Amino acid sequence: MKIIIRGDSAYSREDIMSWCESQTEIYYVLGLARNNRLLQLSQSIQYRASQEYSGKIKHIVEFFETLFPPSPDLKNDAAVFVDNSVWYCSLDYQTLDSWSRQRRVVAKVEYSYKEVDTRFVVTSLPVNKIPPGRLYTQKYCPRGNMENCLKEQKLGLHSDRTSTHTFEGNQLRLWFASIAYILMNALREQCLANTEFKNATVEIIRTKLLKLGAVITIRKRRILIAISSACPYKEIFAMVYKSLSQLPCPG
Repeated sequence: MKIIIRGDSAYSREDIMSWCESQTEIYYVLGLARNNRLLQLSQSIQYRASQEYSGKIKHIVEFFETLFPPSPDLKNDAAVFVDNSVWYCSLDYQTLDSWSRQRRVVAKVEYSYKEVDTRFVVTSLPVNKIPPGRLYTQKYCPRGNMENCLKEQKLGLHSDRTSTHTFEGNQLRLWFASIAYILMNALREQCLANTEFKNATVEIIRTKLLKLGAVITIRKRRILIAISSACPYKEIFAMVYKSLSQLPCPG
């Protein structure tokens, strides 16, 4: 089984990378802080990105000049219709003293009308397995989605509440928060996909859909939940209940 460790530039350290390299089928894709050497090594794609962007915006400006009188804002207006130029390349790079060996670095240059954004990642995935563009977009960029999930779990389910005096107690709390997030995410994906809550955060689902004032009556053969007729989401709540009732019983 292949494992890919993904992280920001705080994790591009020698001890982490060398440990991954010593393991079988464990790879890393880590952000790397830019520096003058990296910027110099990526000058070729910076130039190509600038040339490509200049060519694209030139055609739009020339077309606008046939429609509108000359204006200093013409190029700025044309930039709205021009996509940014994005180029990638692989570099062989080694720090002066903190890295023990040369490693593969992927550079991304995004050229727009107002700025040039250059970013770098260091990886142990070889170039013959995945080219630089795919590595950056498919292996590194999903880190943002994962961080959003962690943020959602932290804010909506208080997974950062680790205030007990023992490691095991804090670990148990984190497990509870993780299991709760799995259940809430399944509820969102399977029962709320066609509702206004399909893109809602866990915190919003809890606050608006689950934290309801109700009267619960427990009888021998059934449990009755009476919700106020003024509840704004009673139809969605009923639909979710129906969907959950149709799921097969575990085991």
